[in-house]
Amino acid sequence: MTGICAGRVAVVTGAGRGLGRAHALALAAEGAHVVVNDLGVAADGAGGSAGPAQRVADEIRAHGGRAVAHSGDITTTEGAASLVATALDTCGRLDTLVNNAGFLRDRMLVNLDEDDWDAVIRVHLKGHFLPLRHAAAHWRAEAKSGRTPAARVINTASGAGLLGSVGQGNYSAAKAGIIGLTLVAAAEMARYGVQVNAIAPAARTRMTERTFAATMAAPADGEFDAMAPENVSPLVVWLSSADSAGVTGRVFEAEGGRITVMEGWRPGPTEDTGSRWTPAGAGAAARRLLAAAEEPGAVYGAR
Repeated sequence: MTGICAGRVAVVTGAGRGLGRAHALALAAEGAHVVVNDLGVAADGAGGSAGPAQRVADEIRAHGGRAVAHSGDITTTEGAASLVATALDTCGRLDTLVNNAGFLRDRMLVNLDEDDWDAVIRVHLKGHFLPLRHAAAHWRAEAKSGRTPAARVINTASGAGLLGSVGQGNYSAAKAGIIGLTLVAAAEMARYGVQVNAIAPAARTRMTERTFAATMAAPADGEFDAMAPENVSPLVVWLSSADSAGVTGRVFEAEGGRITVMEGWRPGPTEDTGSRWTPAGAGAAARRLLAAAEEPGAVYGAR
């Protein structure tokens, strides 16, 4: 280990299992003092327990690292404020926020009820916004006091948010919203020394091992496990560190041994008539432009 995060304090939400646990362990191994947040809910968001967060914090300490558990609900103002306060009160500072918490309630759109829509939007999108908002307020105050931080935020998007995913309208919408939030936060917070990026990981977790069972299956003994969540964490660690200076407002796909910089919406073929279109003229132009445009990416679950 290089100690790339030595002296830094990192908060990781949803860190009791899966990707969040892998990120927390990797950050601690590289010297970070980690606040391990997890509400301890089931895969669909039901229930709750302090056990998962505490077990990961204990695991980090057993390996000689520093960690504290936090089991508050970061989709509430009180829980998000408590999360930031825990870092400041226990560790003395806050350098990195890794927003990772989430769960699934998959349904086709015609079967997706309002409660399942609201729950997934709340935990993913609001669960990113509130910790970010409270951390950003702290960092802005630091910058205005002459102590400009080298702060980092890593948000967790998804290929579903980039390309859509059949049966996951609520999840896809939330993850697309996280990408938009990332871009706005990167622009707004740059003046305060805060860099904000997002990752779109592919890994085997409670959320994916059933939905994409064939893709997420573990390999035979001795083969590279491309879907292990630990494969994503090195990029998260680097983005969390001071070494990532100058990188902000970016979205990275991470899967196995592959890292991809995602390039979002940008202008493609265009026509300008210089006056108002007729419906027929607009339709003919749209057909010509579509013929000249690149095909859109595949929708997840429909490939």
